[in-house]
Amino acid sequence: MNVDAVVRAVQKELGLFVDGKPGPKTWEAIYLRVFGKKPPEDGGDLPPRFEGQVDGRSEKVIATLQPEVRSHARALVMKAAEVRITIKVISGLRTYAEQNALYAQGRTKSGRIVTNARGGYSNHNFGIAFDIGVFDGAEYIPESPRYKAIGAIGADLGLEWGGNWKTIQDEPHFQLRPRWAANDTEKEMLGELRARHASGRGYFT
Repeated sequence: MNVDAVVRAVQKELGLFVDGKPGPKTWEAIYLRVFGKKPPEDGGDLPPRFEGQVDGRSEKVIATLQPEVRSHARALVMKAAEVRITIKVISGLRTYAEQNALYAQGRTKSGRIVTNARGGYSNHNFGIAFDIGVFDGAEYIPESPRYKAIGAIGADLGLEWGGNWKTIQDEPHFQLRPRWAANDTEKEMLGELRARHASGRGYFT
Protein backbone atom coordinates (compact mmCIF):
# COMPACT_ATOMS: atom_id res chain seq x y z
CA MET A 1 0.00 0.00 0.00
CA ASN A 2 1.26 3.46 -0.90
CA VAL A 3 0.62 5.47 2.28
CA ASP A 4 1.51 8.76 0.60
CA ALA A 5 -1.06 8.13 -2.14
CA VAL A 6 -3.79 7.29 0.41
CA VAL A 7 -3.18 10.48 2.41
CA ARG A 8 -3.04 12.57 -0.77
CA ALA A 9 -6.35 11.09 -1.96
CA VAL A 10 -8.00 11.94 1.39
CA GLN A 11 -6.60 15.48 1.28
CA LYS A 12 -7.80 15.98 -2.29
CA GLU A 13 -11.29 14.71 -1.40
CA LEU A 14 -11.43 17.14 1.54
CA GLY A 15 -10.26 20.10 -0.55
CA LEU A 16 -7.01 20.51 1.37
CA PHE A 17 -3.50 21.33 0.24
CA VAL A 18 -2.19 18.01 -1.04
CA ASP A 19 1.21 17.15 0.43
CA GLY A 20 0.78 13.57 1.65
CA LYS A 21 1.38 14.55 5.29
CA PRO A 22 -1.48 13.81 7.77
CA GLY A 23 -0.99 16.90 9.92
CA PRO A 24 -3.42 18.79 12.22
CA LYS A 25 -5.30 20.45 9.34
CA THR A 26 -5.92 17.09 7.68
CA TRP A 27 -7.30 15.58 10.89
CA GLU A 28 -9.40 18.67 11.61
CA ALA A 29 -10.94 18.36 8.13
CA ILE A 30 -11.60 14.64 8.65
CA TYR A 31 -13.25 15.41 11.99
CA LEU A 32 -15.38 18.11 10.38
CA ARG A 33 -16.48 15.75 7.57
CA VAL A 34 -17.33 12.94 9.98
CA PHE A 35 -18.97 14.89 12.82
CA GLY A 36 -20.18 18.00 10.99
CA LYS A 37 -18.42 20.41 13.35
CA LYS A 38 -14.92 21.55 14.22
CA PRO A 39 -13.14 19.87 17.13
CA PRO A 40 -12.98 22.00 20.30
CA GLU A 41 -9.75 23.93 20.80
CA ASP A 42 -9.07 22.47 24.24
CA GLY A 43 -9.63 18.85 23.31
CA GLY A 44 -13.08 18.86 24.93
CA ASP A 45 -14.38 15.42 25.70
CA LEU A 46 -11.72 13.50 23.81
CA PRO A 47 -11.46 9.93 25.08
CA PRO A 48 -8.45 9.35 27.31
CA ARG A 49 -5.33 7.93 25.68
CA PHE A 50 -5.20 4.18 25.95
CA GLU A 51 -2.21 2.79 27.77
CA GLY A 52 -1.37 -0.88 27.40
CA GLN A 53 -4.56 -2.72 26.60
CA VAL A 54 -7.68 -1.35 24.91
CA ASP A 55 -11.33 -2.28 25.50
CA GLY A 56 -12.18 -5.80 26.63
CA ARG A 57 -14.04 -6.84 23.48
CA SER A 58 -11.13 -5.80 21.28
CA GLU A 59 -8.58 -7.49 23.53
CA LYS A 60 -10.35 -10.86 23.25
CA VAL A 61 -10.06 -10.67 19.47
CA ILE A 62 -6.55 -9.21 19.49
CA ALA A 63 -5.41 -12.20 21.57
CA THR A 64 -6.19 -14.46 18.57
CA LEU A 65 -3.82 -12.53 16.28
CA GLN A 66 -0.14 -13.14 15.65
CA PRO A 67 2.03 -11.29 18.20
CA GLU A 68 3.44 -9.06 15.45
CA VAL A 69 -0.07 -7.89 14.56
CA ARG A 70 -1.40 -7.22 18.06
CA SER A 71 0.47 -3.95 18.62
CA HIS A 72 -0.77 -2.63 15.27
CA ALA A 73 -4.37 -3.46 16.15
CA ARG A 74 -4.08 -1.72 19.52
CA ALA A 75 -2.38 1.29 17.94
CA LEU A 76 -5.24 1.60 15.44
CA VAL A 77 -7.80 1.72 18.26
CA MET A 78 -5.69 4.29 20.13
CA LYS A 79 -5.07 6.53 17.11
CA ALA A 80 -8.76 6.46 16.23
CA ALA A 81 -9.64 7.55 19.77
CA GLU A 82 -7.27 10.50 19.43
CA VAL A 83 -9.45 11.86 16.62
CA ARG A 84 -12.66 10.97 18.48
CA ILE A 85 -13.59 7.91 16.52
CA THR A 86 -14.49 4.90 18.64
CA ILE A 87 -13.61 1.59 17.04
CA LYS A 88 -13.38 -1.96 18.33
CA VAL A 89 -11.61 -4.97 16.89
CA ILE A 90 -14.48 -7.38 16.20
CA SER A 91 -12.97 -10.21 14.14
CA GLY A 92 -9.55 -11.81 14.08
CA LEU A 93 -8.30 -15.35 13.55
CA ARG A 94 -10.59 -17.79 11.72
CA THR A 95 -9.93 -21.49 11.35
CA TYR A 96 -10.13 -23.07 7.91
CA ALA A 97 -13.47 -24.61 8.96
CA GLU A 98 -14.86 -21.26 10.06
CA GLN A 99 -13.72 -19.71 6.78
CA ASN A 100 -15.39 -22.47 4.77
CA ALA A 101 -18.63 -21.90 6.67
CA LEU A 102 -18.50 -18.20 5.76
CA TYR A 103 -17.76 -19.09 2.13
CA ALA A 104 -20.82 -21.36 2.03
CA GLN A 105 -23.06 -18.47 3.07
CA GLY A 106 -25.01 -17.26 0.04
CA ARG A 107 -23.82 -20.27 -1.96
CA THR A 108 -24.81 -23.60 -0.42
CA LYS A 109 -26.31 -21.99 2.70
CA SER A 110 -28.80 -19.17 3.20
CA GLY A 111 -27.70 -15.55 3.53
CA ARG A 112 -25.77 -13.11 1.41
CA ILE A 113 -22.28 -13.70 0.08
CA VAL A 114 -19.76 -12.14 2.46
CA THR A 115 -16.45 -13.55 1.21
CA ASN A 116 -14.81 -14.94 -1.90
CA ALA A 117 -12.22 -16.84 0.13
CA ARG A 118 -12.33 -20.51 1.08
CA GLY A 119 -10.42 -21.87 4.04
CA GLY A 120 -6.71 -21.20 3.60
CA TYR A 121 -7.33 -18.37 1.15
CA SER A 122 -8.03 -15.59 3.66
CA ASN A 123 -5.42 -13.74 5.69
CA HIS A 124 -7.74 -14.15 8.68
CA ASN A 125 -6.84 -17.86 8.65
CA PHE A 126 -3.29 -17.04 9.69
CA GLY A 127 -3.91 -14.38 12.34
CA ILE A 128 -2.41 -11.56 10.29
CA ALA A 129 -5.73 -9.80 9.57
CA PHE A 130 -8.52 -8.29 11.63
CA ASP A 131 -11.78 -6.39 11.16
CA ILE A 132 -12.88 -3.32 13.08
CA GLY A 133 -16.25 -1.76 13.75
CA VAL A 134 -17.10 1.90 14.29
CA PHE A 135 -19.26 2.54 17.35
CA ASP A 136 -21.39 5.39 18.69
CA GLY A 137 -21.54 4.42 22.34
CA ALA A 138 -22.76 0.83 22.32
CA GLU A 139 -24.25 1.11 18.82
CA TYR A 140 -22.35 -0.58 16.00
CA ILE A 141 -22.21 1.54 12.84
CA PRO A 142 -21.66 -0.73 9.80
CA GLU A 143 -21.36 2.09 7.25
CA SER A 144 -19.83 5.51 7.84
CA PRO A 145 -17.29 7.93 6.31
CA ARG A 146 -15.32 7.24 9.47
CA TYR A 147 -14.09 3.96 8.00
CA LYS A 148 -12.16 5.88 5.35
CA ALA A 149 -10.57 8.01 8.07
CA ILE A 150 -9.55 4.83 9.91
CA GLY A 151 -8.19 3.47 6.63
CA ALA A 152 -5.83 6.45 6.41
CA ILE A 153 -4.73 5.92 10.02
CA GLY A 154 -4.11 2.24 9.36
CA ALA A 155 -2.02 3.02 6.30
CA ASP A 156 0.07 5.40 8.40
CA LEU A 157 0.68 2.53 10.83
CA GLY A 158 1.89 0.24 8.06
CA LEU A 159 -1.30 -1.80 7.71
CA GLU A 160 -2.95 -2.77 4.44
CA TRP A 161 -6.60 -1.65 4.22
CA GLY A 162 -9.41 -3.61 2.58
CA GLY A 163 -10.98 -0.38 1.37
CA ASN A 164 -8.25 -0.21 -1.27
CA TRP A 165 -9.09 -3.58 -2.80
CA LYS A 166 -10.11 -3.71 -6.45
CA THR A 167 -12.74 -6.48 -6.28
CA ILE A 168 -14.81 -6.64 -3.08
CA GLN A 169 -13.88 -3.58 -1.03
CA ASP A 170 -13.85 -4.36 2.69
CA GLU A 171 -13.50 -1.12 4.66
CA PRO A 172 -13.47 -2.76 8.14
CA HIS A 173 -10.55 -5.03 7.12
CA PHE A 174 -6.88 -4.50 7.97
CA GLN A 175 -3.89 -6.81 7.60
CA LEU A 176 -0.16 -6.78 8.25
CA ARG A 177 1.96 -8.09 5.39
CA PRO A 178 5.09 -10.00 6.48
CA ARG A 179 8.36 -8.47 5.27
CA TRP A 180 9.25 -11.55 3.24
CA ALA A 181 6.06 -10.96 1.20
CA ALA A 182 6.78 -7.31 0.43
CA ASN A 183 7.10 -7.98 -3.30
CA ASP A 184 4.68 -10.92 -3.49
CA THR A 185 1.24 -10.86 -5.04
CA GLU A 186 -1.64 -11.68 -2.70
CA LYS A 187 -1.86 -15.13 -4.32
CA GLU A 188 1.84 -15.78 -3.78
CA MET A 189 1.72 -14.62 -0.18
CA LEU A 190 -1.29 -16.80 0.63
CA GLY A 191 0.40 -19.81 -0.97
CA GLU A 192 3.44 -19.36 1.27
CA LEU A 193 1.24 -18.80 4.32
CA ARG A 194 -0.57 -22.08 3.65
CA ALA A 195 2.76 -23.87 3.31
CA ARG A 196 3.99 -22.40 6.59
CA HIS A 197 0.70 -23.30 8.26
CA ALA A 198 1.02 -26.91 7.11
CA SER A 199 4.63 -27.19 8.30
CA GLY A 200 4.16 -25.28 11.55
CA ARG A 201 6.61 -22.54 10.60
CA GLY A 202 6.17 -18.95 11.79
CA TYR A 203 4.38 -16.48 9.56
CA PHE A 204 6.71 -13.55 10.15
CA THR A 205 10.12 -15.23 10.43
